[in-house]
Amino acid sequence: MTQRDVPLCVDLDGTLIHSDLLLESFLLLIKRNPLYLLLVPLWLLGGKARLKREIASRVTLNGAALPYAAPFLDWLRVQKRAGRALWLVTASDSRLAQAVADHVGLFDGVLSSDGQTNLSGRNKAAELVKRFGEKGFDYCGNEAVDLKVWPQARAAVVVHGGKALESRARAVTQVAATFAPQPTTLRVVTKALRVHQWAKNALIFVPVAAAHVLGDTAVLLDALIAFVAFSLCASSVYLLNDMLDLESDRQHHSKCRRPFAAGTLSLLFGLIAAPLLLLVAFGLALLLPVKFLGVLVAYYVVTLAYSFLLKRLVMIDVLTLAGLYTVRIVAGAAATDIPLSFWLLMFAIFIFLSLAIVKRYAELHAMRVQGKDKASGRGYQVDDIHLLQSLGTASGYLSILVLALYVNSPDIARLYTQPKLVWLLVPVMLYWISRIWMETYRGRMDDDPLVYALKDRTSLATGVAAAVVLWAAT
Repeated sequence: MTQRDVPLCVDLDGTLIHSDLLLESFLLLIKRNPLYLLLVPLWLLGGKARLKREIASRVTLNGAALPYAAPFLDWLRVQKRAGRALWLVTASDSRLAQAVADHVGLFDGVLSSDGQTNLSGRNKAAELVKRFGEKGFDYCGNEAVDLKVWPQARAAVVVHGGKALESRARAVTQVAATFAPQPTTLRVVTKALRVHQWAKNALIFVPVAAAHVLGDTAVLLDALIAFVAFSLCASSVYLLNDMLDLESDRQHHSKCRRPFAAGTLSLLFGLIAAPLLLLVAFGLALLLPVKFLGVLVAYYVVTLAYSFLLKRLVMIDVLTLAGLYTVRIVAGAAATDIPLSFWLLMFAIFIFLSLAIVKRYAELHAMRVQGKDKASGRGYQVDDIHLLQSLGTASGYLSILVLALYVNSPDIARLYTQPKLVWLLVPVMLYWISRIWMETYRGRMDDDPLVYALKDRTSLATGVAAAVVLWAAT
């Protein structure tokens, strides 16, 4: 029997795709309705096959929106052109497996879990021997459970399994081919946690700076604890948000490179890390005044609501984003027991609304360049871009108006010995907000304007100029 006559059986999870269909479908389920979480343990009591069937019957999987292993898929096409029969053999439920097979268009048949039998390990080996005979097939797999299949196979193809698994496979059968795994590096993990976004949590220190108590060590320590707690909580939310947004992220021009969307980081990592980070964040919050814990809980709840619903609602999404920026300032005041200034809150609300609209405008601008007419997962159309520009610039200039009114108010005399010098902040901020919108209009804005500002030399120079003005006025 030649190699051409031997069917090539291909595993799905971790082999054909850089993901796991059970986890993908589970996330689709809870995105559809989080209350399904209450039913999952009951379904699992009926066995893993029953769990997979119950989930698969309630979700619709887009076979095109999966992170396929490109080099391996190209190799499969070569095998198909050579005349080999290809079979998709997976422990995933048949409804989901068929959606994948239909999209790929290479497979002569599909063997999968059917709601009664979980086609994994020994069950998979028995089914393959029954259909093709012992040593009558080659099998492509990626993990230790496939060692129960390979002894029955004529040859093994080790895909993304690493040297250790390859060595174990050679001990039970011949290895026909190998494909190297994608390394999970610290850089990939920090990208998933969005550590660079922690810079936004520096807003927690704004009340400390505004109250002129940066020299108070105890206050700074409380603010630092609040910063760490907020950062860990935010990363927990980022992980959850990215896992719930897999399909829309994979259709986005830049978000498709996020670790979960690209398949460079396991969804299992996210499902474990998200609650752990949240637990540590709330633990740190217990070291601070109880009102800070209340603010942190409110931030988490609103962010969850944003992930599940609010981000799909036109204008509600940007108002929510502006509120989430502003709540960081509120958190800083709560952590340090510094009274919040009415002027500071008003300024923050307007400027953060402008920056939130910048973020949406940048996304729609990219959609327009790509020739698309609607943002995936959002309620906006590309034609809305001009209205958003008007609303965003108006909100930005309103924040400058609030600043000007504050400079002219009696409140400023309590904090500054030379309050008239603070007027110089008005043209500085006018320049900055105008430049941000000019850069956005020209298509140079990253998704998050605050992160952009921290990398932009002109914005950093503007920040230094503002700091010098405030120092001179003090």
